[in-house]
Amino acid sequence: MLLEVKDVKTYFYTDEGVVKAVDGVSFSLERGRILGIVGESGCGKSMTALSIMRLVPSPGKIIGGEVTFKGRSLLDLDEKDIGKIRGNEISMIFQDPMTSLNPVFTIGDQIAEAIRLHGKVSGREAMRRTIELLEMVGIPQAYDRVRDYPHQFSGGMRQRAMIAMALSCEPDLLIADEPTTALDVTIQAQILELIQDLQGRFNSAVILITHDLGVVAGLADNVLVMYAGKIVEYGSIDTIYYQSRHPYTWGLMNSIPHLGREGKGKLKSIRGSPPSLVRLPRGCSFSPRCEFAWEVCFKVTPVLEKVAPGHFSACHRRREEGIFKMAVGK
Repeated sequence: MLLEVKDVKTYFYTDEGVVKAVDGVSFSLERGRILGIVGESGCGKSMTALSIMRLVPSPGKIIGGEVTFKGRSLLDLDEKDIGKIRGNEISMIFQDPMTSLNPVFTIGDQIAEAIRLHGKVSGREAMRRTIELLEMVGIPQAYDRVRDYPHQFSGGMRQRAMIAMALSCEPDLLIADEPTTALDVTIQAQILELIQDLQGRFNSAVILITHDLGVVAGLADNVLVMYAGKIVEYGSIDTIYYQSRHPYTWGLMNSIPHLGREGKGKLKSIRGSPPSLVRLPRGCSFSPRCEFAWEVCFKVTPVLEKVAPGHFSACHRRREEGIFKMAVGK
């Protein structure tokens, strides 16, 4: 197993109280596989990734759990050793490439710096490799554009440059945090296709973080659905799309436009808003927004349990087939 995450808890200690951003998250990932992590903003997706990278901002702290990568415990490494892994064996594509790229250095210099930092090669060799990477991710006239600054690239090109930087050291694990944010649908499709193509070329494992279940369709092998810092459902892509057992997953599915959808009405939204992570509701965190909630949902926190081979759900109604059929309209 390439990556194993067990019961990781990342809390933020604020004046208002303890924010449980990641509360007992566990999953594993094999080399060459793609895991999609989906959910609304504030559900803990990005913080889970930052916990793996040990980049949790202050006042956040990883207070428990284990992160094992290639047999090594990342949470036990000192800053020097974890620094050797970041960008080299584990790379991350951040949400906004414009704020992730330094505006006063050229695109080529920034990618070459990452190569020289981990590869210990000459400046000439690093720049040659940079041009190759930019060509690989589809930047036209890469030999000339390598001297451009971030503001001279379009949004899609900046995202491609970030992908080139992330792949510069051929990492074993690539974490893509909302890689298609603020891009039009055509560019989104190109970026996702690029990630899939490069993942296959390098045989890397990929964690794809998104709020849109439609983004991971046809791309991810498995999907992890998060809500209020916890995992509420986990399974293969086909299981999540066609045999899901959690009302929150159904809500995310029903908010996606589908070709051939019957009727011309508006897409169905999930009522209400995600809860404050400082003052979570009693019982199931999703119960105040759930149209299928019953009495026990407001009193007892559901446990993530196996409902089928490779399929897990944290819902008191998880075994009610009739409820599932009614929810998805079958």
